[in-house]
Amino acid sequence: MRAPTIATALGAAAVLGAAVALVATAPAQAAATLPAHVFAPYFEAYNGDSLNGLSQQSGVKHLTLAFIQTATRGSCTVLFNGDTSMPIANSTFGADIAAIRARGGDVIPSFGGYAADNGGTEIADSCTDVNAIAAQFQKVITTYDVTRIDLDIEDNSLTNTAGIDRRNKAIKLTQDWAAANGRTVQFQYTLPTTTTGLAPSGLAVLRNAVTNNARIDFVNQMTFDYYDNQPHQMAQDTITASNGLHTQLGQLWPARTAAQRWAMIGVTEMIGVDDFGPAETFTIADATTVLNWANQQGIAALSFWALQRDNGGCPGGAAADNCSGIQQSTWQFSHIFNPFTSGGGTTSPSPSRTPSTSPSTSTSPSTPPQGGLVNGGFETGALSPWTCSQGSGSVVSTPVKSGTKALKAAASSSDTAQCSQTVGVSANRTYTLSAWVQGNYAFLGATTGAGDVSTWTPGGSTWTKLTVTVNTGSSTSIKIWLHGWYGQGAIYADDVTLA
Repeated sequence: MRAPTIATALGAAAVLGAAVALVATAPAQAAATLPAHVFAPYFEAYNGDSLNGLSQQSGVKHLTLAFIQTATRGSCTVLFNGDTSMPIANSTFGADIAAIRARGGDVIPSFGGYAADNGGTEIADSCTDVNAIAAQFQKVITTYDVTRIDLDIEDNSLTNTAGIDRRNKAIKLTQDWAAANGRTVQFQYTLPTTTTGLAPSGLAVLRNAVTNNARIDFVNQMTFDYYDNQPHQMAQDTITASNGLHTQLGQLWPARTAAQRWAMIGVTEMIGVDDFGPAETFTIADATTVLNWANQQGIAALSFWALQRDNGGCPGGAAADNCSGIQQSTWQFSHIFNPFTSGGGTTSPSPSRTPSTSPSTSTSPSTPPQGGLVNGGFETGALSPWTCSQGSGSVVSTPVKSGTKALKAAASSSDTAQCSQTVGVSANRTYTLSAWVQGNYAFLGATTGAGDVSTWTPGGSTWTKLTVTVNTGSSTSIKIWLHGWYGQGAIYADDVTLA
């Protein structure tokens, strides 16, 4: 991230590293790409926090790892935080990344950041050998089996024309290498913005990419730190900045449709008080506005700086590494933005990087398993055998999808109102779990021995059918669950089936 006033908070960091030869062999199985719509806040990789631990605590399954840079100017070897004790190796975050993937998540390594861009240790500013820069990109990709690289370019890196050209040439080399070796690799530029679109320096970075035939998959705007001494409504500024970027992308890539350009756009907020001060404060209400707009517009990515700031530990304070400066509950921004991931699709661990479940070999789906789902239509008038967190569930007579009863699950600011039941199933079988839901941000899912699978919808006032495929593996019982989302009010469910 940027902000010349706080090199520690936004750029004090980082990088993956160790110069190494190009890896030219294709992976045994190509890694799965990230969801089409993904929430991936920045994780400050330089302060000793547990990557997997904070992922579990916050519920955030996708994280952007900040930052990767060289240890000194002139070096062609990158490391996390430019720290020789944090090389690009499985020993650095490897176990954490594996644990996150086992829960259906992933990571996006990020090169650059304010400190690197200011100090000349961003890889393309530091290293003058394009092939060596490409080798570092490829080393990160193969070591961590990632499919997306973030390039955080700001401050001096925006005006280093030689570095800009080297970086884009290295992107093109890496894309050619990936294509030749059966890998999918996406590149994302993270750039400062004005309230009406990218400044000329950011546009110059993208123009050079076009000149070098480097494919840029996503452009992520830092919608904060405007430093213009003007009053700001941060959610509205995000929208106007994105509208401007959408127009600019049309000028750079005129063959792309309006929808394709929206699908290139990412937004990174700085939650709470940003580096400029209280005049640029991103609030809880702003987060809800941005989430709803992002879902409606179909942008590619939401993020914020940074996961470690998502707490109210310093209300009334200034921008800091470890708190937002406003009154909020811990992980409140994460809870608001989490539903953006998947864009309503199914989420489950990537089969290419986690053990696969056994194939379905059991009886016909028309044969119900012993002890299967009970009271899926709630027509008994009671919840049992469903149980709901914090007394959040009840059976109601309206609205209903069919019959005379339905489930109401009333989420609060601190609880998603999860209602669940454990059901008997056949091992090594594939089931279809379905439910009709109504309300904002309704989720349907199942927990098996292999982890969670789920789907969701932004919803509204009409009934929507959710369906998710459940592979039981060796499990003979699974937990079926529905829930809403923090602060989004009640959801309703009816006609839950497992077949």
